[in-house]
Amino acid sequence: MAMLVPAVYAGVLHESHEGRAFLYSAILVLFFFGLIALAISDTGRAPRTVDFLISLFLAFAVLPLVLALPFWWGLATTTYLNAYVEMLSSFTTTGATLFDTPGRLSPPLQLWRGLVGWLGGLLMWIAAAAVFAPLSLGGFEVTTRADPGIDESTQAHVGAAHPMKRWQRGCVALVPIYTGLTAMVWIMLMVLGEEGLTGLMHAMSVMATSGISPVGGLENAKAGAGGEVVLFLFMLFALSRTTFSADTGAVRRESVLKDHEFRLGLVIVVAVPTFLFLRHWVGAYEIDDLQDATSFVRAAWGSVFTVLSFLSTTGFASAEWQAAQNWSGLNTPGLILMGLAIVGGGVATTAGGVKLLRVYVLYLQGLGEIQRLVHPSMVVGQSKASRRIRQKGAQIAWVFFMLFALSLAFVTIALAGFGASFEDALVMAIASLTNTGPLVEVAAETPIDLVSQSSGLKLVLCAAMVLGRLETLAIIALMSTDLWNR
Repeated sequence: MAMLVPAVYAGVLHESHEGRAFLYSAILVLFFFGLIALAISDTGRAPRTVDFLISLFLAFAVLPLVLALPFWWGLATTTYLNAYVEMLSSFTTTGATLFDTPGRLSPPLQLWRGLVGWLGGLLMWIAAAAVFAPLSLGGFEVTTRADPGIDESTQAHVGAAHPMKRWQRGCVALVPIYTGLTAMVWIMLMVLGEEGLTGLMHAMSVMATSGISPVGGLENAKAGAGGEVVLFLFMLFALSRTTFSADTGAVRRESVLKDHEFRLGLVIVVAVPTFLFLRHWVGAYEIDDLQDATSFVRAAWGSVFTVLSFLSTTGFASAEWQAAQNWSGLNTPGLILMGLAIVGGGVATTAGGVKLLRVYVLYLQGLGEIQRLVHPSMVVGQSKASRRIRQKGAQIAWVFFMLFALSLAFVTIALAGFGASFEDALVMAIASLTNTGPLVEVAAETPIDLVSQSSGLKLVLCAAMVLGRLETLAIIALMSTDLWNR
């Protein structure tokens, strides 16, 4: 049904070719999947937990093949593989695009990219409550007593605990919130002078942390600094699950100001721009070009906004980001932005990366080990839950971090094997595994042209985007024979 939205929009704009592509694709998909639904209905077998995990995997890996149909048909000047890569990038909220040339995509095709990314973000929000939290995956494993893939309360698999009700409860709780917040951002951007399509896509991109823009970035938007302030405030939702919903289970709820993820995110948002500002200030002082207070404010805002954007894996660069670099006469390395993307946002959000909760748990463990060096007989942790996080939780977080590092190494080697330089391969690997597609534009010395890459390299990127979206532990859980037997 989502295909009918750009079909209607194309009809309003008198874009007959794109309108027919979306309308005919919608009819074909509804007919084909209607037959499938009719064939498998009333099988008499209750769904298992592994069925929902498989469905989530297939949704990200296979569904973009269907989503690419109207895109490929409507564009008519690209291969189906390119259309698939574009849709997979959008649906996993990665946001890397093969069609960055201005005017290459018509407004209906741009709307379809943004809508697909928005729906992918909504799917991740609901899946966090319906799949990842009950199975102790997706970051929840570091705070629960159960092992990944096991229910915390019963120490048994949760396949019989009415999994469809979890999906229904998640939809009822989260769809209105997600839609309402998106509408709020859109209205605010429109009030600030943004065009309708651009405002809507930027609103959807911020809520889904996809970084998809129909105008090539915020520097070409019309909302100006006020629009960036609005986007900045709503990007804070990607720092912690406590900012939007209580229906994510498996983790004790706290107020947002007491949430460790949110506070760690704020510390990073303050500390990294401070470091960048001092670096810029030293550079400006050395060349005797301190300039004026206005340049200082523009540089500071450009740093703060861009740091939060890449920490949340949205990937929007502030219109003042270039001013932040010019203020010092030095180029800020993309390595900092890649590091922010690797850290990522909060658990049970649309952000990618390692996640702030895992980083915080590793920090606690490191702090405890340092304390033991000074006081060997001390008992680290004030409560049983705190000691559990510092021990088993830290162990699982470290395992995940090492799995992420191994995945990064393998993907980088694979990309280099298909002809990419080491620097470009590393940037593309981090961008895909953290679902931060705009890194390919801003992190490398020169923007990486994805459309000119080989077919094998594009397929590796697709696999890495799916792996980054579902995370390695979820893929490993799918291989568990015990889970399949439940």
